[in-house]
Amino acid sequence: MRVLVVGDSCKDVHVYGECDRMCPDAPVPVFIPRTTKANRGMAGNVYENLVSLGAECIIVTNQNEITKTRYVEEKTNHMLVRIDSGEEKIEKINNLHLLDFDDYDAVVVSDYNKGFLSEKDIQYIAKRHDLVFLDTKKLLGNWVKDIKFIKINEIEYNRTKHLIENKKWVKEKLIITIGSKGCLYQDKIFLVDKVEIKDLSGAGDSFLAGFVFSFIQNKNIHDSIVFANECATKVVQQKGVNTVQ
Repeated sequence: MRVLVVGDSCKDVHVYGECDRMCPDAPVPVFIPRTTKANRGMAGNVYENLVSLGAECIIVTNQNEITKTRYVEEKTNHMLVRIDSGEEKIEKINNLHLLDFDDYDAVVVSDYNKGFLSEKDIQYIAKRHDLVFLDTKKLLGNWVKDIKFIKINEIEYNRTKHLIENKKWVKEKLIITIGSKGCLYQDKIFLVDKVEIKDLSGAGDSFLAGFVFSFIQNKNIHDSIVFANECATKVVQQKGVNTVQ
């Protein structure tokens, strides 16, 4: 199984520490860092999850690094603040025409809308492969018509539904993740097991990777959604950004 992942990536950093007193100079807590965990995030996390499942992957992503740093109180697992840096330096993809899409069983577009991919870039990819999976933060429209499957979360769907709810082709493509309730596909809710959630970071990426991996193997949408739910359920039980395996 060979999969091409295209999209914007980041470094996800979790800094865990203690926070048990207030600053005397301002009404803010004093944070004392203890441990740091760093992983690839966004498209990089989709790539890492696919590799952990056993797929052979190539990733095409931004060279300039985005960093998301989360400061987390270790005892309560409460995130105090997230600091993002590097987004202003992202360069647009410029080598799509050099990619041989026929070399891959599927293409995954993980678009966090940081400027690496445009709608036209994603349309270009969709016209060159029959099996393209899209996860995007962009508003949806006719530009996604050639995509095989589109995975977005409930918040993203509510932002964009007025643009797509009357389009007949949407229903068979759209998979909506709905947090601890599971996901929605063609008016059916696929439930997930109730577990202790420690961190939601990267859960959507793990879901997408699981769905892609399973669908390439068995071409069964329902079974692939069930497997994707299982993948997301595994990672939310761990702190930080993690892979399925």
